[in-house]
Amino acid sequence: MEAQQLNAEAIEAWNGILFQKFNRFRYVMTTGLAGHGDENIRRHPPAESARVLDVGCGFGDSVQQLARLVGPRGEVVGVDCAANFIELGRSEAERDGVRNVRFLVADVQTEPLGGPYDHVFSRFGTMFFASPVAALRNLRRTMTGGGKLSMTVWRQREDNAWLHEAERCVKAIVPMTEQSDEPTCGPGPFSMAGPDMVSAQLIAAGFDRVTFERYDTAICIGRSLDEAIDFALTIGPAGEIMRLGGDEAERRRPEVVSALRDTLGAYAREGGVYTPSSSWIITARPV
Repeated sequence: MEAQQLNAEAIEAWNGILFQKFNRFRYVMTTGLAGHGDENIRRHPPAESARVLDVGCGFGDSVQQLARLVGPRGEVVGVDCAANFIELGRSEAERDGVRNVRFLVADVQTEPLGGPYDHVFSRFGTMFFASPVAALRNLRRTMTGGGKLSMTVWRQREDNAWLHEAERCVKAIVPMTEQSDEPTCGPGPFSMAGPDMVSAQLIAAGFDRVTFERYDTAICIGRSLDEAIDFALTIGPAGEIMRLGGDEAERRRPEVVSALRDTLGAYAREGGVYTPSSSWIITARPV
């Protein structure tokens, strides 16, 4: 399947079933996983008055966060392939009176993104491209000569128990589906976990001075064990296996829930279920 077709399938998923799932568990995304993006911004803040592009901006919370840093003379543009996310981000920025932001529905791999931008930021928004070099090259075209790219991506799955433990449980019980008519999210959350491969992609796309900084933290995936199990069966690889598994996955759901209760229960503590997570904060400069 051509990259453009794969991206079209991913866009359908992000604008439909995945938007619904992410919106349902928004509190995890904006109070748990968002901590990785917060650390990226803490280490690599945009300059005051800078023009910033937020790639895969989702709900738009990071757009508003960046807008506060660049100030009224700066501007932040949030781009996402899913119109549902953009509509939500735009309406909330208007509600909150944030004036120095714009939102754009676009496929970052293939469509114009405006610019020039002094800083390109992404919190888990670059891992799902069918052709990552093409997408990174398109981002490079939008940047000023002295610009900076700072993107957060997941490290290897073995260091991300919040996804990997649930995936292992489900794979042990539910048969993997090789063919399905259901749209999928693209390459997956760990597609940029390898520094050697991603460095080569960035260099091929016109970047240099590539750095990788590791960031580890425990994240809350549910305020109770039941919520954590529900989250695990909805978001990420385990959720995809269940969704694509159809009737057989549903038939085995009680068995899966029992296994997850044992596995995720080991991470339960006062206030919720907190599991290890690990990301790369990647920076690069345009050549």
